[in-house]
Order: sequence, then structure tokens, then C-alpha cells
Amino acid sequence: MSALKPYALKPTDPDWPASLAERMGSNAPTALHMIGPVALLVGRRTALFCSAAAPGDAILRAHDIARQLRDEGVTVISGFHSPIERDCLRILLRGSQPIVICPARSLEGMRVSPECRPALEAGRLLFLSPFAHFPRRVTKESALRRNEVVAALADELVVAYASPGGAMEALLAEARAWAVPCSLLVGADRSAS
Repeated sequence: MSALKPYALKPTDPDWPASLAERMGSNAPTALHMIGPVALLVGRRTALFCSAAAPGDAILRAHDIARQLRDEGVTVISGFHSPIERDCLRILLRGSQPIVICPARSLEGMRVSPECRPALEAGRLLFLSPFAHFPRRVTKESALRRNEVVAALADELVVAYASPGGAMEALLAEARAWAVPCSLLVGADRSAS
């Protein structure tokens, strides 16, 4: 598959998501780089997250929620980076609802996988990144930044599992401070108090 050329959306564009400035303030990205229809940013978006290492019951609950979101036609936004998130993406791609994939890297030179190509061609898939040219590979810092942007773009967060004391727990706390509704499917939620 050949690489597609990303385009940039700026805060002055009418399609710019207001939630970024409202929630992130001066820490909001200066541009969003995209491949696919920007119209997928209109309407409600549910962010789907899961820590990289998760227990079996989290896997089952994540698969169930992915099927539910797919069947209800909910727009799902995620990095789809952890193993469980990738499983959920495969489930979502079998539906007809919008999907927003946010890699923790630049979109330049990115190739669209054969499993994602039909959804992109159907106009129901958007690749979105806060990174213009770098990094070209995912880093811990870029993943944290991507997750923060995804949470700021979402109307609600569904977290299949958050490792105790990990970055996902911190993200849940940040999203709650923004008054974004959050659901933790499996595990103790120490950030709720």
C-alpha cells in the first residue's frame, strides 16, 4: 500500500475541536495532522484505552465493550496501540461506525494496513496525530502526549484496565479533572476518590 499525504488542521479552522483548548489550554496541540475525513471529529466520541498488560477479565470486558460500541454505531477514538486496543480495533473494523486512530507518531510516510484500507476508503476512518514530522517511531513521551490529546477530544473515556500507579491511572485523573465521564471496566479505581 502506498503512503498517503497527511493534511493539517489548525486552531483557526472551523472544524477545529473546541475541547482541545477548553481542556488542555496552552498545552493543546498547535495543529492536528490527519489522513481521512475531518467530519469524523463532529459528534460524540468515545475514547477506548487499556494498559499494555491486563488480566484476562479485562480482555473479555474490552471485547464486549468494543462489540457494543460497534453495534451502537458509536465513534471510537484511540491509539489502538496496546494488544487489547488492537484486538478492539479488529472488532470495530467489522462494523460501519466511525473510527479515529491516533498513532503516537507522525503520519508522514505512514502506510495504511490492508485491514484498515476498506474503512478509510468508505470514509469512516480517520488517522489523527498531534505530531507533524517527528517522532517517526512511538516513544513513551509521544504515547503519553497522544493519550492526553485523545482524552481531550473524547466525550467519554472507557478504560478496560489501568495498571495500578501507571500512566493510565494518571490519565483517568486528568480526564476527570476536565469533567469527562470515565468508566474503568476492570480493576481498582483509586483516581475516582
